[in-house]
Amino acid sequence: MKVIIAEKPSVAREIAKVFGANTKKDGYIEGKGYTFTWAFGHLLQLAPPQEYGYYRWSVQNLPMLPQKFKLSVRKTKTKDGMVDDPSAVKQLNTIKTLFEEASEIIVATDAGREGELIFRYIYYYLKCKKPFKRLWISSQTDEAIKDGFRNLKPGSDYDTLFNSAHCRSQSDWLVGMNATQALSLASGTRSVLSLGRVQTPTLAMICSRYLENKNFVPQIYYQVAIQVDKNGTAFRAISVDSYKTKADAEGVVNAVEDVASGYAQGGNILSVEAKPRKEPPPLLHDLSSLQQEANKRRGFTADYTLSLLQNLYEGKLVTYPRTGSRYIGDDVFATVPSLISKFTDHSNFGKQATFLGTTKLNKRSVNAKKVTDHHAILPTGETPRQLTPDQQTIYDMVAGRMLEAFHQDCIKEITKIAVQSGAKFMASGTVINTAGWRAVFNDKDEEKKDEENASLPKVEPGEQLPITNKAVLEKQTKPKPMYNEASLLKALETAGKEIEDEELRYAMKDSGLGTPATRAAIIETLIKRDYIKREKKNLLPTEVGLSVYGVVKNQQIAQAELTGNWEKRLEEIRSGASVASFQQEIQQYTRTITTEMLKAGASLRPPKAATDAVKA
Repeated sequence: MKVIIAEKPSVAREIAKVFGANTKKDGYIEGKGYTFTWAFGHLLQLAPPQEYGYYRWSVQNLPMLPQKFKLSVRKTKTKDGMVDDPSAVKQLNTIKTLFEEASEIIVATDAGREGELIFRYIYYYLKCKKPFKRLWISSQTDEAIKDGFRNLKPGSDYDTLFNSAHCRSQSDWLVGMNATQALSLASGTRSVLSLGRVQTPTLAMICSRYLENKNFVPQIYYQVAIQVDKNGTAFRAISVDSYKTKADAEGVVNAVEDVASGYAQGGNILSVEAKPRKEPPPLLHDLSSLQQEANKRRGFTADYTLSLLQNLYEGKLVTYPRTGSRYIGDDVFATVPSLISKFTDHSNFGKQATFLGTTKLNKRSVNAKKVTDHHAILPTGETPRQLTPDQQTIYDMVAGRMLEAFHQDCIKEITKIAVQSGAKFMASGTVINTAGWRAVFNDKDEEKKDEENASLPKVEPGEQLPITNKAVLEKQTKPKPMYNEASLLKALETAGKEIEDEELRYAMKDSGLGTPATRAAIIETLIKRDYIKREKKNLLPTEVGLSVYGVVKNQQIAQAELTGNWEKRLEEIRSGASVASFQQEIQQYTRTITTEMLKAGASLRPPKAATDAVKA
């Protein structure tokens, strides 16, 4: 009997259906010579401190550095405290029996770091020694599953992937457990002040931006606007210089020559510069970019977008959701024309899908070297049925982005006109000559400045044109906006570095905070721990979050770049880099931050506790 283990029951049922197996048992399905069983996500976790002999929270126990990590059954909270989850125990016993009877084990957990960790922890906890093979697929369609089973990989091919996942799990335990206990004990507040390898630098980014915004003192400045007329078509020009005082700006206004009729000179056209600009299509979506778009367009949280996308994946409608790649290889590109043809009757995308069937496709998103475990998110070509409105929204974002990514460049003409009338003024206008990829969602350029004109009339250098209006504009400098989920996800990709170019940002993805698959959970964890809150679309720190930030902001644990470098190290481990050297580095770091938190935590002590500490 061959045993296939999936990550969750719904996936096991879909795979069983492909094989024609339909005999349901307690904890598994069987038929056609196969048994299909499942985990419920993480059945096992790294054991809590008490299983290493650290029975109570005590400074004397810190830092806790287990010689060898143990695995423990997932816990659940009861009136008697934390106990092994009965459903997890039952399913583990079922899996144990099936593994013992198996002639072959096939791993069908999600094809990624966490999926590998879920299986390996079960495999090692049950002390199973049987060899296993790996199903590695990017889609849950029947054909993808069948093709995957025709091309099973040796389980050992993914040893380095497990090493990376296990190192991530160990480092989160070491940093989180020790830093949390050190800060909580030192603060004397009798409450748990949770810290973490990724959550703390993320909190630091949110708090830092909030304080920067709150403490920002706007500076008032002035510009002058004029309205110039060319044969009845007016356009607006803004002074090139800014002025510190209103009086200075009014002096410039007074120097503007002749308003309305009866002008002597008016505005002198100094120069006209018209440049075509090609705007290439966006790259295909990975999870992070899709979460950002869903937050901008619809206000969806990152976690909600991931859950919708996971439903679409399990419904065979989109490819693997937790991908960090925005590219596809040539093999997948060969299927794109067929995928696009599925949308020719789509109510919103039909016209553009039909057009793409008649032209050469853009290959900006095609680069096999930039495909990691999974390629970018694509629709599978299966017909959607009975989707909820929100599922439909996410599906359309995936499908629409596919059409955008393979579409033509958007061709704009950007015109700048320099006008002299006392001072120098500049008018700018943008005209889209060929919409290209922007026609898919009929997007207008979102970043037009308030001084831009929709279009500009034809003028020539040396022309003298009447100025029909003039005014002083009072403006003020603005702080960086508070983080919302879209801008935070974007910042997490680059460990807080502000990089607009999407390809440069993508190049830094291995040095970001967390991974596309974990960032939504980081945000939800910070909210659950009352460190941050959602206020309208923004993510703002709470008083508790600001208090913790005040203590840790100058410590290593809050440094985004340092944590981002660890993420890069974890990626290197999956490519074969040394596990031992990373573990030694994390242990040393754990010693350092434990000492730092024990010292820093005293600043959070209530006044009496602080006085008592001094007396002691």
